[in-house]
Amino acid sequence: MKKKRKESTEIKTEDQMELLDISQNEEENEKKSAKQSQDSKRKAKGTVSDDGVLRPVKLSKKELYKAPTVEELNQLKEAENLFHCSILKMQMEELLKEVALSEHRKKLVDSFVQQITDFLQCVPESEVVELDDISWLAGVEVPFLLVPSTAKGKFHMEPPASISLVGSYPLGTCIKPKVSVDLAVTIPASILHPMDAINQRYSRKRALYLAGLARHLSFAKCVGSLHYSCLHGNRLRPVLLLKPPGNDSSKVTLRIHAIPPPDFLKPSRFHPQKNNIRTEWFTGVPNTQPESSEPPTPHYNSTVLGDHLPLSHLQFLSAISAQCPAFGEGVALLKVWLRQRELDQGAGCFCGFLASMLMAYLLSTHKVGKTMNPYQLLRNALHFLASTDLTENGITLAKNPDSKAPSLPEFHAAFSVVFVDPSGHLNLLADMTVFTYKRIQHEASLSLTFWDDPTVDGFQALLMTPKSMLRTYDNVFKLVNLVKLQTSCKKLLLLNELMDHSGNYVLTALPFVLSLLQRGLGERIHLLVHSLPQDPEWPVDSAPPKHKDQPPLSIGLLLNLEHALSVLERGPPADNPKAAEFRQLWGSLSQLRRFQDGAITEAVLWSGNSISHRRFIVLKIINHLLELHADIPKSCIIVAGGQLDDVIACGIQNHTTGEEESLEVVQSYDDLSRKLWQLKDLPLSITSVQGAHQALRYTQVFPPVPVRLDYSFFEKKKNRLGLVPKENNPCPCYIAPIKVIVHMEGSGKWPSEPMAIRHVKAAFHICLRELLCNQHNYRCHATPGYLDVWKDGLVFRIQVAYHREPQILRESLTPEGMLIYRDNAEAQALELETLHKPFLTSTLHGLQQQYGCFGVVCRLAKRWLASQFLLEDIREEAADLLVASLFLHPAPFTPPSSPQVGFLRFLHLLSTFDWKNNPLIVNLNGKLTAVEQTDIKNDFVASRESLPTMFIVTPNDKKVSVWTKEAPSVQMLQRAVMLAAESLRVLETRLDSGEKQDMRVAFRPPLEAYDVLIHLDSKQVPLLAKAVDPPVNTFQRGTHGGQPYASGGALPVIDYDPVRLYLSELRDAFGDLALFFYDPYGGTVIAVLWKPNAFEPKPFKTSLMNARRVKVNDDVATTVPNVEAILQDFRIIGEGLVKRLELRTEKWVV
Repeated sequence: MKKKRKESTEIKTEDQMELLDISQNEEENEKKSAKQSQDSKRKAKGTVSDDGVLRPVKLSKKELYKAPTVEELNQLKEAENLFHCSILKMQMEELLKEVALSEHRKKLVDSFVQQITDFLQCVPESEVVELDDISWLAGVEVPFLLVPSTAKGKFHMEPPASISLVGSYPLGTCIKPKVSVDLAVTIPASILHPMDAINQRYSRKRALYLAGLARHLSFAKCVGSLHYSCLHGNRLRPVLLLKPPGNDSSKVTLRIHAIPPPDFLKPSRFHPQKNNIRTEWFTGVPNTQPESSEPPTPHYNSTVLGDHLPLSHLQFLSAISAQCPAFGEGVALLKVWLRQRELDQGAGCFCGFLASMLMAYLLSTHKVGKTMNPYQLLRNALHFLASTDLTENGITLAKNPDSKAPSLPEFHAAFSVVFVDPSGHLNLLADMTVFTYKRIQHEASLSLTFWDDPTVDGFQALLMTPKSMLRTYDNVFKLVNLVKLQTSCKKLLLLNELMDHSGNYVLTALPFVLSLLQRGLGERIHLLVHSLPQDPEWPVDSAPPKHKDQPPLSIGLLLNLEHALSVLERGPPADNPKAAEFRQLWGSLSQLRRFQDGAITEAVLWSGNSISHRRFIVLKIINHLLELHADIPKSCIIVAGGQLDDVIACGIQNHTTGEEESLEVVQSYDDLSRKLWQLKDLPLSITSVQGAHQALRYTQVFPPVPVRLDYSFFEKKKNRLGLVPKENNPCPCYIAPIKVIVHMEGSGKWPSEPMAIRHVKAAFHICLRELLCNQHNYRCHATPGYLDVWKDGLVFRIQVAYHREPQILRESLTPEGMLIYRDNAEAQALELETLHKPFLTSTLHGLQQQYGCFGVVCRLAKRWLASQFLLEDIREEAADLLVASLFLHPAPFTPPSSPQVGFLRFLHLLSTFDWKNNPLIVNLNGKLTAVEQTDIKNDFVASRESLPTMFIVTPNDKKVSVWTKEAPSVQMLQRAVMLAAESLRVLETRLDSGEKQDMRVAFRPPLEAYDVLIHLDSKQVPLLAKAVDPPVNTFQRGTHGGQPYASGGALPVIDYDPVRLYLSELRDAFGDLALFFYDPYGGTVIAVLWKPNAFEPKPFKTSLMNARRVKVNDDVATTVPNVEAILQDFRIIGEGLVKRLELRTEKWVV
């Protein structure tokens, strides 16, 4: 122990010497620059104002234009070449400062370690007892699952042979926020026996020794809490977790490891092909086979061998890090990268120790230079991970391994992933599965892609954004009731592997179950990953948790949408030798089928009538394969997704999520567009037909459904084009007009007066009506502003446009007769309807063709906005662009391939984006270059105060943000951010629970904040069936099933929503006093919020007496809102629609 202390003091002295040299250099530099900076320092002191705000330093002209030094030039060149901009360099430096341990924290750690070390020196000795006898441990449990219960050997307690700091803290790579310091306590050689490697004897003695230390430490006043845990989920390697008492408990966790003397057992004893767990002992069944036929136990061997090497590993890493000044910071960045991706903790993780070893490998093999900075080290480490497949070509740190060390092929035969330590005997990645390494490779490759993209904020994507499984992978399945994996081990005949994992059936079955799924899913997925079973933690007086008690396992899939939704799994031809393998995999589902190309092959056919049903084919495959091959019933597999589909369900019989309905609308529109182009006898030819409706870009929350009218529901009055429902009937079904913009060619015949242009457009509407009626027998209704066409049970609203009309509206004459151009609201509104909307619709239509679930994610996002009363503030086009940004700029993720993950990312974007300081750039069609994007950001910062609260940029809209110009306000955006954050938290908690839960809770609006609730008669709400919580019984609304007529028939009432009209009247009458909120999709409540300044008394004026009453105080007449009269007006205006008012008088500020 004295030797160890001496070594540590020597290391400290070296560190102090280095720090002394650095500080001396800094002092010399300071002296040199002192004279130059004295004047500026005096000025700087004077620049701090009385309010404590730092003002800019005024420099002299000579100082301002002084040539940069060589060092400054090198730094500028480095920032330009290595980083996209100097800010990335500064961000990295700030991050490293943030995660580094402060001097105060280090002193606390050193003090705590010293106290524990001193206390452990006086562990009392105990009598020698049998290994099975734990009666001497009073009040403390053994941190080990004693299965089998018997083991040969003797045990007694003694003070440790030595106590040493190991791991990241002495190496200088320990980072915040979770500070763990490792303390290795060496078990005295007298406790151990040379035969302890066999049958878990050493592991049990290690656990008993740790329990003895826990019992001793339970009396220490310097210990705040005592818990057991496992090192990276390995139950054979329990550790003791200590925290200091009081407020310091959260600042550090001390992990005590019990290790054998370094040279206690020979490494060759733990060759991957050797056996150290006897079958007879493990099973309790007599074994007649010779010992040489025992199966190898590579995982058990690596566990025991790993306990012998912490000190030599620390010595190796210290020597390497001394050669590279940036080693510690490079490892720190890599550890942050791993932590954000949930890869650094749990069974088979890529922990901080492995990150240090990887960096050491890169340095020792000269793949990175010793003079590289932390940024370069991280980049090269990620490049190595992305380009090197350690599942095929393992690497080794051993330069001169001894003759008994295993070869790399021997390691590959025993382990999935291979990275050999400096001794040449230990595979550092023994516990890692192929799937975890493929996940690391994928993440590294993805990170480099984003890092190389100058338009992506690489720092934010790589090091600041946490990537939880639910938000990263398209489908996440939960494997619950893990005890069923015991039967999987029996079914898959995994006794040897179970022995090797010391009875941990979860870790034994997991790789085999995942390999089975990988075979079955094949081309349907890009990547299959699993969550890493987390390290359990339990009090020292409690028995260790059993394997079945751990949280559910998550299985994540990145889908390949080209194949993921396919209903057919086509196998090899019947006469192919692989056909038997295919039949064995799929069982009774495999059938011989003949295809159109004449081939007769094995195939599996899945049912799926709609895209929403076909999304569950992957779940059906997983259920079938696990039940057939691993005896895992369907009840053990819960899909964390798909529950949100009901919120946007469209079909009555087949609950679809609207893709088929949207496609039907688009096909009908395409047919109409073709017929419009082919119309004859038009005075001017058509130059373009463009859709300007959400349904034509697949983003309408509930796309228009073709309807067949039930004429018995209506009264057909004379001289009326619309069908009016009979008295006392419910409100008829809502029929949405699908807007289509038809541009006519330019001609000298077009007038130059706005009113004359409108008259010409009205004439065109009449002309189009006559031609469509005569040539195609469509029922049409023309108005001055538009033409409604009743086709295929849908209504298309055609609006004729003239390309020069917005320009003409901006023209005006001065008194002197000069023609000037002035922008105005009318021209902007016309431009929005006839130019911006059609362009957005066609662009997003193309995005839907590229990303199959774009439309569904848009519809989920807008359904949530509507249900939270936000859709009138964040208008539908803005919501579509928000979702489009998730697909076009997905960093640090891949573009979503399922509705659920897209919706979760939408909520995350809305709640975390810095709307105040950044524009949201949606680079549609990739038209904006990196330089243009930088200019846009600079212009935004320069003129932030005059720009909208939510600023969305597209290639056609760089300066105005037309879709968010009017709304949302600052207050409504803040509310949207708050609601999105809370909805995300609720959804992720429920999806992560591993239980089937109600997901609609995130779509139910909180009504506590409102002053008055106007409850509506559901009979008069046309979209009642689309509500978040639809009633069981809905009303008959004048339609019935059956195929709608292609043309002809009476026109229904179009675009009639009484609630919307009522809301419009309320806002016109009382908009200055209150805000009104409503869910347009089946909401039965209008929420009213009084404006804060509405109840302030105002001077009496006869012109301002609307909804106010006179109040006289001290002969001064003022007016205040007449609340009783206003509420009475609510009822009168909404007669027949309003059911009741719910008054919340305690909310009023009168």
